[in-house]
Amino acid sequence: MIRVENVCKTFTLHVQGAAQLPVVQGASFEVRAGECVALVGPSGAGKSTIMRMVYGNYLAEAGRILVGPEGAQVDVAEADPRAILRLRRETLGYVSQFLRVLPRVPCEEVVAEPLLAVGAEREAAFARARDLLDRLNIPARLRPLSPMTFSGGEQQRVNIARGFAHPFPALLVDEPTASLDQANRAVVLDLIREAKGRGAAILGIFHDAAARAEVCDREIDVGGFAAPAPADAAA
Repeated sequence: MIRVENVCKTFTLHVQGAAQLPVVQGASFEVRAGECVALVGPSGAGKSTIMRMVYGNYLAEAGRILVGPEGAQVDVAEADPRAILRLRRETLGYVSQFLRVLPRVPCEEVVAEPLLAVGAEREAAFARARDLLDRLNIPARLRPLSPMTFSGGEQQRVNIARGFAHPFPALLVDEPTASLDQANRAVVLDLIREAKGRGAAILGIFHDAAARAEVCDREIDVGGFAAPAPADAAA
């Protein structure tokens, strides 16, 4: 469902004389339907860079990133913006660490939006949103309000609910249990298990080692894809 083939990424630091900062070189792995795979490695190894390339936020300068079932895969490294948007709407979800929504949009609508975007009936979409918000302990009194007014932990749980609202065939999760209490952490791990059970391919970053051990089937050490430092930097 997710296949990364010989992907490379170098950043150009324009504010530092166009210095080149190689980050990822020759990254290759796959995530099959029904499994959760964790990217592991020290801070700065390139975990988030790889995730953002898979989602299309960063452009890979070499290699292929194939997302979707066999015969209907999209190469994120080469797809045009409309194809990327369609992929994100129908196939590839992303639970990031930060909630980014339009101000003044009510909480329930924020969570229901991924379902509405693919044509789900409004009543069913909002029922799913309410179920997820119940499970993640977002009080009913807050749901008519914009989540931009919520606490950081509440915003994180709204973001998780939004990410799991639509049954995406492939899902990226970035620190989904960070800063959560034990009750909400357990809910998130259950949501991941349920997504795996329906056949979703999940690629994630989990600094919570216990959570990683509970839900991940394999680990990929990103350190093996680290690009060598430039000669002048080494000197």
